[in-house]
Amino acid sequence: MDPEGGIYDGLAGFLEARGRPRRVDKIKANLCHQLWLSADDPNADIIPFVSVFFTADTHFGDHRTINIARRPFANAAAMDEELVERWNAVVGIGDTVWHLGDVARRPADVAGLLARLNGTKHLLRGNNDPDATLAADGWASTGDYAEVEVDDRRLVLCHYPFRSWNGQHRGALNLHGHSHGRLKPMPRQFDVGVDVHNFSPVLLENLFESS
Repeated sequence: MDPEGGIYDGLAGFLEARGRPRRVDKIKANLCHQLWLSADDPNADIIPFVSVFFTADTHFGDHRTINIARRPFANAAAMDEELVERWNAVVGIGDTVWHLGDVARRPADVAGLLARLNGTKHLLRGNNDPDATLAADGWASTGDYAEVEVDDRRLVLCHYPFRSWNGQHRGALNLHGHSHGRLKPMPRQFDVGVDVHNFSPVLLENLFESS
């Protein structure tokens, strides 16, 4: 029996029946990676494959954003459900997501939203994120600015786009939100907001493909 094939076929069929084909290839890749790591030692713990996603400007519960950003939703409730659905369609439970700010209109809603969203979630504050949003249960970390390395690339993360940033001329990338796709980017600068990326989090490799 092929354990990878059996598990993969079952999960793929389940997800396709629920209209989530985008998750199938990711699940297959995760399973292959996990099974390969444990192949030499059947007693070894399976180490999950972790993807790192980026997003911003979800503005959950904010009907004003539908008009300002011309989002294709009838109302805030419909927008929220679609954002949650699209997030969970690409982000696995074990994945990591950096949210670069402007989470939701009402801080009281944030903990409940985070509980519905897959992944380990880090927040970098936006101009619409009060202290109560940062204090909500469900964040792995919060802050205003971060420098991280993903896929051997140095990333400078903030809600706001920069004119210049640390390592700019040595290959570092600036990932940001705030502008809702209306700002012409500088070289090596990417808007990760949902308005730019089909209302879902995005992988670093997909940012290069969309530029």
